[in-house]
Amino acid sequence: MLKVAVIGMGSWGQALVESVQGRSEHLIFTAGHTRTAAKAAEFCGRLNIRPVASYEEILADREIDAVLLATPNSQHSQQVVQAAAAGKHVFCEKPFTLDAQAARVAIDAARKAGIVLGVGFNRRFHPAIVELRNRVKAGRFGVIASIMAELTATSAFYRPADSWRWSAVEEPAGAMAGIGVHLVDAMIDLVGPVSEVHCTSVKRAEGQGEDTTSLLLKFANGVTGLAFGSIAATRNFRLAVYGAKAFAEVLTPTMDTFRFLPAVEGNASHLAEVPQPETLEYRGVNTARLELEQFAQCVQAGRQYPIPLEEVLHGVCVFEAAVKSAASGLPVAVETMDRS
Repeated sequence: MLKVAVIGMGSWGQALVESVQGRSEHLIFTAGHTRTAAKAAEFCGRLNIRPVASYEEILADREIDAVLLATPNSQHSQQVVQAAAAGKHVFCEKPFTLDAQAARVAIDAARKAGIVLGVGFNRRFHPAIVELRNRVKAGRFGVIASIMAELTATSAFYRPADSWRWSAVEEPAGAMAGIGVHLVDAMIDLVGPVSEVHCTSVKRAEGQGEDTTSLLLKFANGVTGLAFGSIAATRNFRLAVYGAKAFAEVLTPTMDTFRFLPAVEGNASHLAEVPQPETLEYRGVNTARLELEQFAQCVQAGRQYPIPLEEVLHGVCVFEAAVKSAASGLPVAVETMDRS
């Protein structure tokens, strides 16, 4: 049983812990540290988590095998470096870092220390996304023309005014850090590296910062992409792939539905009767539990986390380009991955 300490016990840090605590044979959370311990006192008592005064004290504890970082985004890189030096495996929430250089430093430290480093792109583990990925990799779509993604929530209306998430330093370009990185990661996973991004970000809720972000992407292989994320819009999720041989999409806020529609052949296919799509339903999936159990199993088996760190780094490069594009109003070329 992997013994893990949670660093950062805000709403998402608590949700991650609760997804597995007492439910998993692979890991257990035994300790935790957060900036405002009083706010997490009830949570720690209820889930039998020992409050610890500092991150350094947790890293010095030989009984702890790994740390989960659910901390402000700007802290991730240094915290990964510290954990690697202490020989602790790391599960880090997204965004991994806010710039490519910080990502390289953290990844290099993890590789040199030989620790498992996982990043919290939980949607990759949903069976509907796995089904979509498998069909893309099997060539079922033929030539892919475009990929589209959207993810929305109304969290901007409920976020406390003193939340670090309102900081333009911690979460630049509106919904990019909280939502956009998930969409970018899904696209990289399915169709490969991004070569250029054009990002716009605006404020639609009554909160303190921008909350709605749109991306137009070009991929190195010629595919185009559209992504829309907002924390000021009714909760939804959709990921769609448009190919010459087929179209498919994953739908609903919890990604319950997978739809696959083969192309109608012939020059007048637009006049032909459209066949009924193949539909698969996946209900009650907890992707937070799936990703954390996968992390624990990787540590136990001595293998790396299944999301390649090269793709994590490239996602940070896209994030950094999107932030620059939102600021300038112009398309920005994405740094290549050959320096990883």
